[in-house]
Amino acid sequence: MPDKPGIRAQGERSDEPRVRLLPTSRPVLAAMRRVALALGCLAASFMAVGADAPAYSGSAGVLVFGGTRGVGLETVRLLRAQGQPVTVLVRESSETAELKTTGATLVIGDALDRASVDAAFAAGNYRAAVSTLSGKGDNGRYADSDGNINVMDAAAAAGVKRFILVSSVGVGDSKDALPWIAHLALKSFLKHKGMAEDHLFASPLDYTVIRPGNLNNDEASEQAILTEDRSAGGSISRRSVARLLVEVLDDPASYRKVYAAIDR
Repeated sequence: MPDKPGIRAQGERSDEPRVRLLPTSRPVLAAMRRVALALGCLAASFMAVGADAPAYSGSAGVLVFGGTRGVGLETVRLLRAQGQPVTVLVRESSETAELKTTGATLVIGDALDRASVDAAFAAGNYRAAVSTLSGKGDNGRYADSDGNINVMDAAAAAGVKRFILVSSVGVGDSKDALPWIAHLALKSFLKHKGMAEDHLFASPLDYTVIRPGNLNNDEASEQAILTEDRSAGGSISRRSVARLLVEVLDDPASYRKVYAAIDR
């Protein structure tokens, strides 16, 4: 988020006569001007970098579920690029090579096991939890529903009020945003995503639900948006969803809101 412009006070006019520079001081003045110009350019460069990846100065971190791939992994990358402390719950069988390059803290567990989810919340100081969980476990249970519900209940029990759930266009009141053929193909997936959303809506958490359209692996787009239009659909890259997620992570205006994430 860009910094607020500062207020520059105007100097008072002086009635005292100006002091004429001696000839011997002009080279010194020119050198001072060159130094000031260089410092100004350097400051502008630092401001530009800060605009792209603002430094995080707090101590409370973010606990991520589903962070080994897809939107979850891209979200961890962005948060870590900002210097934010991030912890990710990973299964022992998960491929974590890319995740480890981010410098995030890894804790072993399974979102389908409530005890290990509780242990993950107890392992650190968190201001928010993010879940991009999806898929079906070996025991036939769905991370989309059972896993997400475990995470929501554990967050509430741990007092971590801020919660972001990545769901899908076509769930709940966005049903008309998907063609009927997609509903047939994704029937079980959408059903379990909907179960998780309904549980979250009834919770005491300060939630935001992000429903992406059809996901792809393109680069992040500046045209990607969050909208409350329930008929909105289309494609969006995983990197764009992660960017939008990070932008609203600490924004109270997004609390208890449901958005579609699309690329215009």
